[in-house]
Amino acid sequence: MAGYRRKTASSPSEVLEQAETFLPDMLGLQCSEKTDHEATWAGTEGTVTISAHRHGPYTDVVADTDQLRTSRLDYELQRLLTQLPYEPGDAGGPGSGEPS
Repeated sequence: MAGYRRKTASSPSEVLEQAETFLPDMLGLQCSEKTDHEATWAGTEGTVTISAHRHGPYTDVVADTDQLRTSRLDYELQRLLTQLPYEPGDAGGPGSGEPS
């Protein structure tokens, strides 16, 4: 029901690896399907699918959930996406309002 898009300097595999660490830890989601460019996680909080495709120096990341934008799943997914480095050389990480 909710969709998000993010451009990042990370590779598709790095995006999916970070999601693989973040989503189970933060939301208890388990990966149910995975390819080189897309993965789906599901659990009691809902379902999220993340696809990542490289275009030149950037990766286009699209994340879709089956929840409303006000759900915990969507909040944590937005946190994950904002931690991805935007430009080559960026460190990425939490925003100024997030605990480090």
